[in-house]
Amino acid sequence: MACNTPCVSLCRRVAVRFLALCLCVLTSLSGPIWAGDGNLRTLDTGVVAGRWAAVGRINIGENGFCTGTLIAPDVVLTAAHCLFDKATGQPHRPDERTFLAGWRNGRAEAYRDVALLLPHPDYRPGLEETDAQMGQTGSDLGLMKLAQPILLPSITPAPTGSFPQGGDRVEIVSYAKDRSEAASLQDVCSVLATEGRIAVLDCPVDFGASGAPVFRDTAYGAEVVSVISAKAEMDGKPIAVAVPLEGVLPGLMTQLDRAGRAATPGVRTISGGRVGMGSGGAKFLKVDDAP
Repeated sequence: MACNTPCVSLCRRVAVRFLALCLCVLTSLSGPIWAGDGNLRTLDTGVVAGRWAAVGRINIGENGFCTGTLIAPDVVLTAAHCLFDKATGQPHRPDERTFLAGWRNGRAEAYRDVALLLPHPDYRPGLEETDAQMGQTGSDLGLMKLAQPILLPSITPAPTGSFPQGGDRVEIVSYAKDRSEAASLQDVCSVLATEGRIAVLDCPVDFGASGAPVFRDTAYGAEVVSVISAKAEMDGKPIAVAVPLEGVLPGLMTQLDRAGRAATPGVRTISGGRVGMGSGGAKFLKVDDAP
């Protein structure tokens, strides 16, 4: 869908924190039903949390965290900006992070160190707050290769699916500010619209939810269709901006596999020489943001 004249006024009403984003929303979506908090509920018991055990908290040193999802025994999906230092634009070292699968009330189903980091090759930290690259958010995907695979019957890697469509019902599972000790589920969310490689959801998100999976239920179970990139507002109401996986994830997985087979012992960040360095853009929760 092109950004035509009827869309321009709506683009101006979308205020996206950390992003320079002009988004066209179909005019047929007049008067959407807003999901409020998306029926936010904490997954604080083993019974309800078990279905989402592939979702975990990514600890970034002692200063912050993002949300990630196990999509293969040794691969975690998250947002590209979670792989960079906000202050310097430099990529984090893999050994500065740990994946805590199914983290809940001080205990994880599995703990794994990280061996390799792979941001989308088109992602450039620092452009989110400028007009230099309107499509920047569409490349906000990243992968982490774990030092050891997670091979537990209680944790099944999440399957991935096709591009979400406007009107789809979706669910978000995330860790965030004020709810960092257990994942929370928002199961009453809808896709308001899509534009290019961006999907807009009617559920609010907060710091720490970056990289969180957006699930869509199918006849075969829930599948990850996109990843949370940013929080935003439209007409004064909170929304979430997500990046779909279709058409991008297979290439990233291939690149990660090649890098892993070629890697020497130790830890590495793979950038492919195309990731520029900026002054900001990371949206993971820092300790200073916590109450």
